[in-house]
Amino acid sequence: MRTLRMKELSMSTWKLCVAALGLTVLLQGNADAAAPVEITELRVMPEQIRLQGARDEKRFVVQARLSDGSTRDVTSAAKFSVKNTSIATLVGTVVTPAADGTTELAVTHEGRTVRATIDVEAASDVTPLSFRNDILPILTKTGCNAGRCHGAGSGKDGFRLSLYGFDPQGDHYRLTREFSGRRIDLASPENCLLVAKATGAVDHTGGQCIVEGSFEHEQLLAWLKNGAPNDNRETPVPTGITVFPRQAVFAKAGEKQGLVVIAMYSDGTQRDVTDLAVFLSNNDAAATVSEQGIATSTGPGNAFILARFDQFTEGAALTTRPGTEYPGFDLKPQNEIDRHVFARWNDMHIVPSDLCSDEVFLRRATLDLTGLLPTPEKWATFLADTSSDKRSHLVDELIETRDFQDMWIMRWAELLQIRTSNGISRKGLHLYDQWLRERVHAGETIDKIVAEALSATGGTFENPASSYFQTETTPQLLAENAAQAFLGTRIQCAQCHNHPFDRWTMDDYYGFAEFFAQVGYKQAQDPREITVFNAGMGSLKHPVDGRDVVLRHLGGEPPAVKPGEDYRKVLAEWLASPENPSFSRNVANVVWAHFLGVGVVEPVDDFRVSNPPSNPALLDHIGRKLAGDRFNIRPLVREICNSRTYQLASTRNASNAWDMRNFSHARIRRLRAEVLLDCLNQVTATTERLPGLPAGGRAIEVADGQVPNYFLTTFGRSDRATACTCEVQKTSPTLSQALHLINGEATSGKIAQGKVIERLITTNPDSVAIVTALYERCLGRAPRPEEQSAIQAKLASSEDAITALTDLFWALLNSNEFVFNH
Repeated sequence: MRTLRMKELSMSTWKLCVAALGLTVLLQGNADAAAPVEITELRVMPEQIRLQGARDEKRFVVQARLSDGSTRDVTSAAKFSVKNTSIATLVGTVVTPAADGTTELAVTHEGRTVRATIDVEAASDVTPLSFRNDILPILTKTGCNAGRCHGAGSGKDGFRLSLYGFDPQGDHYRLTREFSGRRIDLASPENCLLVAKATGAVDHTGGQCIVEGSFEHEQLLAWLKNGAPNDNRETPVPTGITVFPRQAVFAKAGEKQGLVVIAMYSDGTQRDVTDLAVFLSNNDAAATVSEQGIATSTGPGNAFILARFDQFTEGAALTTRPGTEYPGFDLKPQNEIDRHVFARWNDMHIVPSDLCSDEVFLRRATLDLTGLLPTPEKWATFLADTSSDKRSHLVDELIETRDFQDMWIMRWAELLQIRTSNGISRKGLHLYDQWLRERVHAGETIDKIVAEALSATGGTFENPASSYFQTETTPQLLAENAAQAFLGTRIQCAQCHNHPFDRWTMDDYYGFAEFFAQVGYKQAQDPREITVFNAGMGSLKHPVDGRDVVLRHLGGEPPAVKPGEDYRKVLAEWLASPENPSFSRNVANVVWAHFLGVGVVEPVDDFRVSNPPSNPALLDHIGRKLAGDRFNIRPLVREICNSRTYQLASTRNASNAWDMRNFSHARIRRLRAEVLLDCLNQVTATTERLPGLPAGGRAIEVADGQVPNYFLTTFGRSDRATACTCEVQKTSPTLSQALHLINGEATSGKIAQGKVIERLITTNPDSVAIVTALYERCLGRAPRPEEQSAIQAKLASSEDAITALTDLFWALLNSNEFVFNH
């Protein structure tokens, strides 16, 4: 057959020829192909470029948003021009000043044009190099003051710098005057020890850090040749940084996005510090970042690229899609939670799992809301109910139970660290636990409970809430625990230096610790009791320079405090106020993680710049809802459990198999130690003798976090020694746990003690009915046909039905399906 070239034929003629060759299907596939992805928006960042001084220069990045919701860095493909080159000039993507004035940068790509304003001031002024602003950032960028090098607590090789330059004055002293004439030589800067070691000209444990002739090398030499001056009081200091772009969505692995970091200074100036910033990725599996600030997508998931400069940390949230065909999904959101989660799935190109069955939902919700399994009677009633809203009715019913309250008493007791510690007596501990129980059962909300504990005064018997101040007794440890438990913030790193991966400085740390600096203790008449009071005097000293610490809210401004006012009451009033959304977001995140198995911020007590929420809009919503409901957790719990997100099956599909943070499938979760023990007692009809509780008491009601119990210890119960959520090892199965269930008294002993098999046989000797009853009792479902067949064959060949059924009971209790919530 003759070969025909497409360009010689009209489209209609080409279709006829293809049809004659029997290739209609191929042609149809091309005709129905998805529309090509197009640019819907073009942005240049920053949109306002400010140049101040002759040495100033700014770079920019151009990002295109595409019709499928992804973004693309098109900086290298775009065309640029400056409207008035007598004011500013352009070299590549770097804008430099020429003369004072205002002009425009025009960026054109694929028929679209966007503009950025260029403002130039003091174009002829040459500002001298600053130690803090120019030299210290070089030492940080090259790793000289990192923890593994000279930034270690004791330094390295006899030379110590402050970690990441948190103490500029001390660093300047140690460089220039600690060993006069040794580290720097102003007469011969090129040959001084500082430069020689950095360039590798002499032996250096850290190797070569700076290349001779590089920008960093030239800056060091220029500063030394100028006499290595320290900064004066008028020298502007950084006040914050901004990273551009703030977000990027990669269509697939292998794409790149350049970042620009702009620092703001106390005199109102701005500076491009991209070359001086340190970049880190919190998830290399989704995206990595180079030293130059070029992010590269590596696989599906979310990553946060952290940029650190001076004492400030900010970053960009990056999303990498799987890069496969995305069919989308057509689901109706049940509530506001679903709307935020569905938006994230679309952003990530994730198709969620199917809805879970009624059996799975009944078991999951009952365990999560009450810490118990549904009874066989409840199982039969729920499955027989044909109403469309039976799931929401179940949630309403379970939320109003005392078991629901007891579950959250246990969670709040972990936040308050109710345990034997620092000499707290058994009576004091019992009263502390009783105080919490009475408050929760009376309907008191967590904000009021925390405020009462934080501001408590008096004897630990007279006012049990004051026992909170026996968990720790130093201002620093009290502050650390309060920040972590109530604000979800770990500030421990900022005690000795500015936090390397968050915004907290030593000023923040000691300013917050000052709230507890005036807590006084004295012995009460009863030797078992301690009296806590406001001493009204005393202040912490800043460890760097010995100055008095300024009281300040964490992340907020210094409060106005009246003379003699109890600092703790000021803190308690601020904690859950509208001025502090951190408390509501933290508590809402704790509630969310309880039901979904992973927090929107994970770990739930580690809110920081470099660990952002997986779904910021979702976190904002649940935080606002909790605060709007005045910290009554029931409405939030109701919305969570009624969402389609919570009710998804745990079985994954090809689209969401990799997802662990976007809630596209139910997370399989090992039961907490207390809940597992209670469930074992429930299904075996036994009780556990637990310290401090009457016979029949539940493990979730145990008051003391450090009560000795082999089962609870083996299965990772929190001993409440710290405010860290890592105290609860909920999802860490171990060999000792498996051996304890297989060989210990927790299963076989309880089966023999409870005599469930014997009672079932007496009630109904039919083996099929007994097997079904055991499955319903332990797993919340009937046995599958293949399971029933195998079991009946085993029973038929057994000489002793009780023994065979006991073995089945034991096997069910040792199954993953029993030990895990799914």
